[in-house]
Amino acid sequence: MLMQTHEARLKALREELKRRNLNGFIVPISDEHMSEYVGDYAQRLQWLTGFGGSAGFAAVTLDHAAIFVDGRYTVQVRDQVDESLFEYRNIPGDSLGEWLAEKAGEGARIAYDPWLHTWAWVDALERQVEPRGITMVPADGNPIDAVWADQPEPSGAQALVHDDTLSGRSSAEKRAEVADWLEKQDLDAVVIPALDSIAWLLNIRGGDVAHTPVALSYVIAKRDGSAELFIAPEKVTPELTRHLGNAVTVRERNEFEKALGEYSGKRVSVDPDFGVVAIAQALRAGGADFVFKQDPTILAKAIKNEAEQQGHRDAQARDGAAVSRFLRWIEVNAPSGEVDELSAAAKLEGFRREHGDLRDTSFDTISAAAGHAALPHYKVDEDTNIPIPPGSIYLVDSGGQYPAGTTDITRTVWINSADGSAQPTQEMKDRFTRVLKGHIQIDRLVFPQGTNGGQIDALARQYLWEAGVDYAHGTGHGVGSFLGVHEGPQRIAKPSGGQAGTSQELFAGMILSNEPGYYKAGEYGIRIENLVLTVEKKIEGAEGRFLGFETLTFVPLDRTLIEKSLLTADEIAWVDAYHERVRKVIAPQLEGEDLAWLERETRPL
Repeated sequence: MLMQTHEARLKALREELKRRNLNGFIVPISDEHMSEYVGDYAQRLQWLTGFGGSAGFAAVTLDHAAIFVDGRYTVQVRDQVDESLFEYRNIPGDSLGEWLAEKAGEGARIAYDPWLHTWAWVDALERQVEPRGITMVPADGNPIDAVWADQPEPSGAQALVHDDTLSGRSSAEKRAEVADWLEKQDLDAVVIPALDSIAWLLNIRGGDVAHTPVALSYVIAKRDGSAELFIAPEKVTPELTRHLGNAVTVRERNEFEKALGEYSGKRVSVDPDFGVVAIAQALRAGGADFVFKQDPTILAKAIKNEAEQQGHRDAQARDGAAVSRFLRWIEVNAPSGEVDELSAAAKLEGFRREHGDLRDTSFDTISAAAGHAALPHYKVDEDTNIPIPPGSIYLVDSGGQYPAGTTDITRTVWINSADGSAQPTQEMKDRFTRVLKGHIQIDRLVFPQGTNGGQIDALARQYLWEAGVDYAHGTGHGVGSFLGVHEGPQRIAKPSGGQAGTSQELFAGMILSNEPGYYKAGEYGIRIENLVLTVEKKIEGAEGRFLGFETLTFVPLDRTLIEKSLLTADEIAWVDAYHERVRKVIAPQLEGEDLAWLERETRPL
């Protein structure tokens, strides 16, 4: 009989902990590869608590339980998680170590799954709790898996070859580059657990994780340019075997831990952000001399070559036509009051599929009406879904996965009333235009080589700051090539607060989002997002190398929300030039009423 209630599931977990002589367990949203998105089999936190967000963790003792989430999920966690079972805790304000010390007490044995946490995470927690008499114990098998009767199996989807014409470089070239890195670092091998790094290195893709086309696997790359791929046999096709060639040995995924014990006396590196505790423990047990260093594929993957750059342009053009058709559709249909957030998201995905080659959305579409738009990471579902109110702001943040590239775009639009008389407030137009001004600043920026994302973030915020407001998320993230929609190491964000990636130097070839916003709690939200490509700028008389951005995303901006009097002549010229490029890229793909709408929306301000 399946356990239907979260109360029953929590009780079953506690019984399992007692059977193992444990006093508690930590439940993250994670998989063995530290992925942003995880397969259904790894959704342990959601199964236990009901929480459907993408970041957070629970701590369970025999008598107490808490769920820890950051400010993005303050509302969602209260909607989805029963407070009588799990107390709500805030990250970073509340300390897990302090909570464990208070609730578990001296002598407690708190377990964690060593395949779901990094070494640094466990080390930091041990430093907090060991002085309080608490012992952290690596679990031999995840206790939740022991009581989750209908836990899905990991995906059995076949791995796919990603053609060299799209990747721009062969896997052999990439492996040779990794081998050179190993030589320079005096290392014998590097363990690569990150799924997007494996996909990039071997020029393969897969269907094992929603929104990210990767195959569940591990790689050990060696100093001689060879590699071992650990992957379930049912995923391997004759085409994949031919593509990988003789230099890549294919082994079963369940042999990976044993293989880590084969490096006695060898120097092996693991990325501290993606290498879980179990990997380090297996290397140590096998006598390897392991060191923590950044995965050598991460920076190389972020710097797109010419084929990848052109692929992105092609994908963005196709995607822009689909989003433009959707914006006309929402303008025509939403004023009736009969369009809701879910049906709008479904309609947008339908337009993307009509334009061909869509393999998946690149994340769950943020289809946010009225007050929901004030939640930057809002996720619509059957419980939260509302009709889009006429006379309100609607925000849609969405993206697609195409073999040529990955897209991510946000547009904020005004939904009129059925009689056409509703107008946005002056405050809405002011905030939208200030967000637009910041977006333009990033788009037009020219900066010297050596600049990082933390150094340019304030430019996007300055006009909001002048009005005494701000937004609580980063301004830009990296984007993969038919891979993760959030890709490091680069990021545009405030340099304070330990924001990962803000100190990473920006290089030509890196793709970033440009997405300033404004959010008025309970009322409306605004975000304008395009993707941009970092490119070299030729400046006559320049002393040194300078970079800037090439715009990749082409979809009209909502003219109704622009307060023209707040824009300078240069900014007006930017908007007009942008809309001219939108027409050039998108118009050949549209016809009839869609084309007429595009021409109207892109006329000069």
